[in-house]
Amino acid sequence: MQPAPITKYQPFAPVSLPGRQWPNRTITQAPIWCSVDLRDGNQALAVPMDVDEKIEFFELLVRIGFKEIEVGFPSASQIEFDFVRRLIEEKRIPDDVAIQVLCQCREDLITRTVDAIAGARNVIFHLYNSTSPAQRQYVFGAEKPAIVKIATDAVALMKRLTQPLVAAGCALRLEYSPESFTSTELEFAREICEAVTDVWQPTATNKIILNLPATVEYATPNVHADQIEWMCTHLTRRPLTIISLHTHNDRGTGVAATELGLLAGADRVEGTLFGNGERTGNLDIVTVALNLYTHGVHPGLDFTNINAIRETYERCTRMEVPPRHPYAGELVFTAFSGSHQDAIKKSWAAQKGAQPWDVLYIPIDPADIGRTYRAIIRINSQSGKGGVAYVMEKEFGFALPKAMHKDFGRVIADLADERKTEISPQEIHEAFLREYINRDQPVKLEHFRTTERDSQVRCEASIKFNGKPQKAAGTGNGPIDAFVNALVSTGVPRFELLSYAEHSLGKGAEARAVAYIQIKSGRGLTYFGSGIDTNIELASIKAVVSAVNRSLARA
Repeated sequence: MQPAPITKYQPFAPVSLPGRQWPNRTITQAPIWCSVDLRDGNQALAVPMDVDEKIEFFELLVRIGFKEIEVGFPSASQIEFDFVRRLIEEKRIPDDVAIQVLCQCREDLITRTVDAIAGARNVIFHLYNSTSPAQRQYVFGAEKPAIVKIATDAVALMKRLTQPLVAAGCALRLEYSPESFTSTELEFAREICEAVTDVWQPTATNKIILNLPATVEYATPNVHADQIEWMCTHLTRRPLTIISLHTHNDRGTGVAATELGLLAGADRVEGTLFGNGERTGNLDIVTVALNLYTHGVHPGLDFTNINAIRETYERCTRMEVPPRHPYAGELVFTAFSGSHQDAIKKSWAAQKGAQPWDVLYIPIDPADIGRTYRAIIRINSQSGKGGVAYVMEKEFGFALPKAMHKDFGRVIADLADERKTEISPQEIHEAFLREYINRDQPVKLEHFRTTERDSQVRCEASIKFNGKPQKAAGTGNGPIDAFVNALVSTGVPRFELLSYAEHSLGKGAEARAVAYIQIKSGRGLTYFGSGIDTNIELASIKAVVSAVNRSLARA
């Protein structure tokens, strides 16, 4: 990096827009969406999709609900041409879906593209040429009038060559992109767009689409919004124009730039699923659409089963959705922080019916996009007691007493520290069984029965204490109290029963009972134990044995 002061790079010039309106607006309806996965997305793949994969992807986009899909650059290669022809000839394009074809403003490419779309019923013909000062100087070596003539000649040629298609019933629309719009002088961007519009002569029923691309993202999102609002307010035929956005993500703010561009007056958005595209990628349509959804604006796209969408995307593109990717990533509904886990648990429990969604740290109900609650909490050494208790209850049905959360949370934290990795729900369950349920040393219960007389319960038990068989008997005001007294009579160190809780585990004929016992040892330390049995009385006795064994093991 260059040391300060930096002279190699300059700040992007702001737009003079003193009466800007976009900061005070809110987005109240979804834009027109256009997927460019099959062109911009595909050209950025190390291994581009073959025709069959592109057809599968096209059908995925249709199922999601896209009504405008850029299907390729048919004049660029035979594969692109064949794909467009196959879609048309095999009648794979629904009547309410428009295919979009991309083409540079060159005569030979326009002619080839017209051949490719023959027989299609609904087409957007997307013409573009570069307009920025750097492109004019370094690539074309041309002044502004020559650049305008390239665009207007191309539109006139396309309009003439497609007349037979229109006469045959094709609904044809023009999209024009001044490529590198955001680095083009606004006055010149308007000039060339007006010139193209003059040639095309849009109507109220066949508006022109002016796509204003951030081909490379150079500025902050507010500058992008100013550029879009400037164009929206300075075009002479704005009512006959659809303003389209096409942002890239070079600065990592493509989503923000698009949302502010919509506030600035844009009508349409081009992008790809999960942001695939050149360099740092295109706009991520999934994120923008679900951002709208979380604000109560239905995007008009269906991401009900986002896992299946992600699977098809990853298989066809050989790309991976990152684990932290908004909404679709593997870890986005996961909390590692203990305080977050506890807040999620409590706020989720308070969520009632159709009230506005208000679960802490989770801005969208995972079920709305086909995600399950199973992966919401994951546990590592930084997790808190609330998250561990949540997993035990939601995954396995154990409603641990609140006082027990800290005790078992410490067990899992120690396990995570030892393994130095995340602990799965199954491993948490196994640790619970190992720590509380399957404890038969040094005290092992062999036999237990009770009798009741004169409001007193007498118990008789057979145990092994340190491997030696013993008979134990005791009385008390209940089975647990009687068993506690019986254990003490065998030489087990005296302890005091502090709390008891139980609930059913499962439903119906297969239901079992689980009991939780808390005791205090002679040294004043407290220990929890747990037991499971089809008989609630025996479950509680097993819980006493569990707590005693844990106390003796710690001693």
